[in-house]
Amino acid sequence: MNTITIDADRRLRGPYTLAAALLDALVPAALQHRPDLVAGHDQEIRLAAPHLGPVVPRRERTLAERVSQAERILIPGAGRTLRAANGLAEFIRDHLAQAGPLRVVVDNLGAADPTDVELVGVLRRRVPAVLLEVVEGEARPRGGALRADYDRYRDEGFHHAMAEAGLEELRDLDHDDDPERWWTLLHRTAAALVAIECEDAARDLYEQARRVSTEPVHRATVACSIATLLVRHHDPARRDPDDALAWINEAITITSLLPDARERAFHLGFDLNAKALVEVRLGRPHAAMALVEAAIELADRHLGPGEHPIHRLVLHANKGQLLANLGRPDAALAEYALAIDADPGYPDYYLDRGNLLLKLGRLDEAEADYESAMRAGPPFPEPYYNRAEIRYARGDLDGALADLDYAIELDPGFAPAYVNRAGLLVALGRLDQARQDAERDPADPYLLCALGQVEAAEGRPEEARKAFEGALARDSRLAAAWAGLGALDFDEGAIGAAVAGLSRAIELEDTAEYRFNRAVALKAAGRAGEARLDLVRAAVLDPDDEDIKAALTA
Repeated sequence: MNTITIDADRRLRGPYTLAAALLDALVPAALQHRPDLVAGHDQEIRLAAPHLGPVVPRRERTLAERVSQAERILIPGAGRTLRAANGLAEFIRDHLAQAGPLRVVVDNLGAADPTDVELVGVLRRRVPAVLLEVVEGEARPRGGALRADYDRYRDEGFHHAMAEAGLEELRDLDHDDDPERWWTLLHRTAAALVAIECEDAARDLYEQARRVSTEPVHRATVACSIATLLVRHHDPARRDPDDALAWINEAITITSLLPDARERAFHLGFDLNAKALVEVRLGRPHAAMALVEAAIELADRHLGPGEHPIHRLVLHANKGQLLANLGRPDAALAEYALAIDADPGYPDYYLDRGNLLLKLGRLDEAEADYESAMRAGPPFPEPYYNRAEIRYARGDLDGALADLDYAIELDPGFAPAYVNRAGLLVALGRLDQARQDAERDPADPYLLCALGQVEAAEGRPEEARKAFEGALARDSRLAAAWAGLGALDFDEGAIGAAVAGLSRAIELEDTAEYRFNRAVALKAAGRAGEARLDLVRAAVLDPDDEDIKAALTA
């Protein structure tokens, strides 16, 4: 086994110091023997080791790579580095499977950037030890400040590095010495602190800016940023949409008065879009729609055809989400198409459109969008989780299970996948494994519901009822729990209670399965006419289900 030693101290190269050195050792050989493998992971390799860009084949440039700094308003979220770590792990695993095993001694792991710490965890979890052994070496960190590569930190979503380096410089930088640099650095640092869930520290910076700056655009940006913080705080108990509304109105008041039409169109449109989010949190989707449409109209009227393309695609994507929630799917699909056409390399909007297509029963199109999201960049769990639902609906239980297994492998903290996998394992009769998933978090109502399914399948109705009722105590709108109770009531001969439980489930989520089960209960109650209506509706919801066809024929 070959051995290499790498110094992971973040002060050498910043984020992905370890990853870049590891890629330096592996990519040249991979380019010789598996150029397709390198090309298949070009985004994550370029992200971690930008100096390798000239030799790494590029699949497609994203819109963000083609616009100016001022137009790069869509900053990657905190989860992007996990996607990159998974992509790098798969590249390293597949390369070493051909090139042979490797031992990596990592010096100064304790001084590594969080991106490298995360990568080491993913490598140890996902690359077999027979191929890669990562061990900790010496600890002699060099100390000093992190290099100030602010554009890279902001653009690539390296939020910890942006926060660390930004705070360090802000300690010695006075607003009056260089107002624009001070403002840009403060704004980027505060945004990074929000991304890493340090909202109190971010708020302190915003308040500092309010005490110092009198520039209208800057004050409006601070007000908008505080409003967004208040509706997106990582702790739901600290969200305050009413206070956010006051802050975003202050921002809009300022940007509405900007004298330059083009500057006003962009900044006011940005603030209107932010207010739409506040209105959504306040339960007013129609008001949110009007705001987004006003922002689009501003852009169309006052910005040039190629100006601020990312701002425009975000507006169209947000309009698509609102239209979908307002029950206008065709219009929503048209908006999603505009966003995707503007940047085919951005995966998340494929996911949003796929979810809408799935709700509409257009499974082939939804599957195509999920697979486009899979191809667009490093792997992440959501498209696999959603494709599993399509595979399950088609009766491909093994394929659905493989997708859910992979989703959990990519992110062991992705709770929804455990819920669906537990239910699928129940359907496959693998109850011990289903129980392991269902008991992962006893406070999660969805997992409690899955546990109820396990208990029912194992013939323990009292324990199943306790689990379903526990789920409803935490979330009274959980349709699967109501359906589970209805099934238990039916088995115990309480037909009226069964109909009531299944009716409540259908009110919350109208599915073919719930309609079919209520039809069975209604027939047992002597209500054959109502039962047939449920079967007719079930056939509309799932026209390929053989049990529904047989029941209708009978």
